[in-house]
Amino acid sequence: MFESRLQTPLGEVRLRSDGESLTGLWFVGQVNDAKNHSDIEIKDDLSIFVQVENWLERYFSGEKTPITIPLNPKGTNFQQRVWQMLQEIPYGETMTYGEIAQRIAKEKGVANYSAQAVGQAVGKNPISILIPCHRVLGKDGALTGYAGGIHRKEELLRIERGK
Repeated sequence: MFESRLQTPLGEVRLRSDGESLTGLWFVGQVNDAKNHSDIEIKDDLSIFVQVENWLERYFSGEKTPITIPLNPKGTNFQQRVWQMLQEIPYGETMTYGEIAQRIAKEKGVANYSAQAVGQAVGKNPISILIPCHRVLGKDGALTGYAGGIHRKEELLRIERGK
């Protein structure tokens, strides 16, 4: 595994890669921030890290930029499905945990599904910003539950809405 750090307008982020795809992007110090391990090699010039840095520069400048970076988050099948749904939320738009739970219930052919379970999966998202968990809101549109801090969630939504 490879790691790099870079500075963004919202603070320093830690990037992780398997060498081919991005496996993690966390704000340093956030809840669930990946800690250093002995099997991590620091490699700032890795191609995937350069791609992420370029993408983040465009994103933070307000440019709506499609994600063409290969992503490989590790998680359960349920978490993977939730993270895939997060990537389907259009730039600048939001959904609630309950709306995502309703979509999963429909897929599974059941009457309802737990918004809390969805919230737990969203909270374990290992690739912030690129897998846009910041686009998920609580009931009635409340800004809740962002591992990088609500102030960052608010700012990411502001950037995407052009305000």
